[in-house]
Formats: sequence, structure tokens, C-alpha cells
Amino acid sequence: MVALLMFAAVCCAAPVGNAISAYVALKTGALEAGGIAEGGSAADIPPRMLTAYKKAVQQAGTHVPKCRGMRWPVLAGIAKVESNHATGRNIAGNGDIRPKIYGVLLNGSGAGGNTTVFPDTDNGRWDGTANGERAVGPFQFLPSTWESVGKDASGDHTADPHNADDAALGAAIYLCGNGRDLTQRTQLRSAILQYNHSNAYVTNVLGWIDQYTAAANSPDLKGVTGTVRTVIDAALSQRGVPYSWGGGTANGAAYGICCSPGGKSGAHIKGFDCSGLTLYAYAKAGITLPRVAAAQAGSGKRIPAALGTSGLRPGDLVLFATAPGRDSTIHHVGIYLGGGQMVNAPRPGAVVRVDAVHTMSGFAGGARLL
Repeated sequence: MVALLMFAAVCCAAPVGNAISAYVALKTGALEAGGIAEGGSAADIPPRMLTAYKKAVQQAGTHVPKCRGMRWPVLAGIAKVESNHATGRNIAGNGDIRPKIYGVLLNGSGAGGNTTVFPDTDNGRWDGTANGERAVGPFQFLPSTWESVGKDASGDHTADPHNADDAALGAAIYLCGNGRDLTQRTQLRSAILQYNHSNAYVTNVLGWIDQYTAAANSPDLKGVTGTVRTVIDAALSQRGVPYSWGGGTANGAAYGICCSPGGKSGAHIKGFDCSGLTLYAYAKAGITLPRVAAAQAGSGKRIPAALGTSGLRPGDLVLFATAPGRDSTIHHVGIYLGGGQMVNAPRPGAVVRVDAVHTMSGFAGGARLL
């Protein structure tokens, strides 16, 4: 099985667990899949591919009944890194992808980091060449791996790695193993590590899974329009982006600084802290905020904590303090969505996400700028 590494990573030098990196294909230009796009909402997934991921989740239990926790964001995270969801290809109604997606020929030539020879196993049936092996399809399977996990999900009686439905189901089966519980982070990591034996790859895929998971849990924003909607949409678009102490500017995610009160550095993490996220979201609506939460609290009409969340409206800043009632102790801020929820960059080690307001202690009311 093959997998595409994040740009900063290096590819595997040997087939560990039948994994090799198709990152070499990007470096040589042999994998023309549209490139790696930023973002992380379901909107960046071609609708037919998203259908394939959801269909695979429904079918996986038939083939791996002991598997738990298979979700479409898991498959989307893999496919995002492997082929950018086959973006730029034509995806037919039956799931066939054309032109077919091929990785580089794994012949040890050294091109793009390709140093290991993989002898041909399929006589070119799937990878179009009998001169060796190369990765195929949106999930970048080696033909030898496909023979063990490939199933017909599209109903045409052929298990084809160049078909979106078949490929997604094969990936689900492979990730499930003998019956993993993918709701457990450690087992999810193990599944991804099996797909590609690279910690950098695992980190990259998990980041996309977190972003797609957040996108799958979108709040109800019916009736929220205008400038308020602009601010909220900007904040929601960053779900899954890592927390970075001191990170975030009016232009987007940025590397942070060292160090938080708990000693966590954001210097090597591109993302947002709480006030960096609000700074960015409001900038999208043409509103300039101060950089830190306590200063942002004074930028609009204060909403007393005594009113609870019922006093807040969508788009309001949600404030938290070590000593509620003393604004000088305000240390955290989110953006209210309604229904007791907010967009939140909570703490080091977490990601931008939707949280209930009560998950944070020290509620100190809000501030209304819109």
C-alpha cells in the first residue's frame, strides 16, 4: 500500500508493512491529482468522492464485522493526502475515475526518493506496466496489496482500484484490520501507520481527519446572515487547525511563540490561539481587533455574565476569566454560534473546534461588536 507524505516529510525507504510513499510521485510530477489544497471542510471534496467514502462506511461492516468507528472523515483524511480526492479527474456516476491515477514506477531509480525496487505482480493490469509496480487509484494502492483487500463496491462485479467506490471500500477494509476500534486514538494511529510507516504521514492524515470530523458536525446557522455570517463562516473554516500559543493573524494561521503558562511553545506550530482566531474571523468582516482576549473584551458592548448564554447572539465574543467580574483577568475568548455553542481554540494540543460554552470554566459574559 502506498501513501503520500506531507510536503515536509521524506518517503519511506523500504516497504514496512507493505507501505511505500507515493510522495515521490508529487516530486517527479508523475501524480497529477490537483495538488494539496488548504482548507478542510467537506466542500473541498468532490461530491462523488464523498458519496464513495460514505458508501464504504456502510459496506465495511459486511467485510470486517468486528471493526468499530469507521467514519467517512477517516477515509477522507487518507484520500486527501494520497490524491487530493482525485481532484482534477473526471469521476463518472458509477465511480470510475479517468484519467487513471498512477504513481511513479517503483524501480529504484532514485527519482523523487524512489530507492526500492518493487517487482511487477499484476502484469500491468492495474498499474499499466509490466516493468515494475506503481501506486494506483485515489487511495494509492500497490497492486499486490489491492489483491488482498480489493472488493467490488460499485456492483459491476469487478474490484477496481481506479473506481471510487471500490477503492474507498478497500481502504476501509485495510484500515479496519482484523477489527480495530477506530474511535480509540491509539488504534486509529496504528491503522494509519500501517497504511504508511511514517510518523509524519500519520500526523498529516490525523490533521485532515480532525478537520473533516469538525466539518461533519456543523452547527445549525439558519437565519444567520450578513456580517455575522461572514465572521462565523471564517471561524468555522479553520476547524481542525492546530492550537498554537501566540499563533494567528488577520491573514490566517501563523506560527506562534514560546511559551504558554504551562510551558507549551507555539513556535513550530502553524495555527491559532483563541484570540488569534477571533482576530482572523473579524478581520474577514473588515473589523480590526486587539491581539489579546482581555483587550478584545473592551472592543464592543459588554454582555454581563449574569445573563448566561441567553444574553448572547451569534457572532458575539464569548469571554472567560480567572476571576469572573474582573475584566482584567479575562484570558480566553471564543465566537458564539447560538444554542450554547461556540467556535473555540481551547488549549495547546487541541485544534480549533465547536465546543459547548460550558466546557470552559470562568464564563465572563460576552462582547458584541456586530
